[in-house]
Amino acid sequence: MDRLAVLLQHYTLSTEVFHTGQFCGQAVYDSPHGFLHLLRSGAVRVTSDRHPPLHLNEPCLLLYPRQARHVFITQDGEAADLICSRIDLGSVAGNPIARALPDILHVPFAKVPEMKATLDLLVQESNGSLCGRQAAMNRLSELLLIHLLRYLMTSDSVSTGLLAGLADKRLSKAITAMHEQPADAWTLEGLADVAGMSRARFATVFRETIGCTPGAYLAAWRINLAGKHLRQGKSVAWTADAVGYGSAAALARAFRINKGLSPGQWLKTAE
Repeated sequence: MDRLAVLLQHYTLSTEVFHTGQFCGQAVYDSPHGFLHLLRSGAVRVTSDRHPPLHLNEPCLLLYPRQARHVFITQDGEAADLICSRIDLGSVAGNPIARALPDILHVPFAKVPEMKATLDLLVQESNGSLCGRQAAMNRLSELLLIHLLRYLMTSDSVSTGLLAGLADKRLSKAITAMHEQPADAWTLEGLADVAGMSRARFATVFRETIGCTPGAYLAAWRINLAGKHLRQGKSVAWTADAVGYGSAAALARAFRINKGLSPGQWLKTAE
């Protein structure tokens, strides 16, 4: 069971590298996008209303998964070597991983040695002039995001939320099963069996880790998928069957509970 496969299938990660090389002075990053910054050498001071000032002086990755105004300032007029990308983790489309990430992530490269080969390729492309250079850099930046998600799920870096659930060997089985088979008639007992836990223990651990009940998580996942299908032009009836609701009326009721709108009303706001 691949914990990320279904999420990456339904919610595409995308990046656009817009700066490579030396940076000196001050830069303000403020747009609807998230940002991925790679500090290869030098030192920068980072300020934002989302976190206390950061002083970065070792090769590292800095991820802002959502819009967050932040400012980079080099120290004492010295240059820093940066690779910067605008990113989209599918948060607008409802990607639960995007919503689960903290406002900022700072990870030294040394903590994720698996990134080295990808980083080397990205640097090679950034220093080159071959055709397809921009597309290659963008794809390599996407691969770095996947490396980062893998790191978060294996390093005990998060203790609550979806990433923590996917890091738990038992909970991840149940969560992945819901992701892969949303239309199944899942019960608490059935999910507990998948996780290899007792019903009571599973319910408690799931709620403490994810922050909601298994039923609430499944309902939110189904509604997110339903929204994706509706935006693609699928009918309400087809969508209801695909995500596990018995009828268009049942999906409409679930939409009103979850979104406060009917599917048709919500679709107009999402366009």
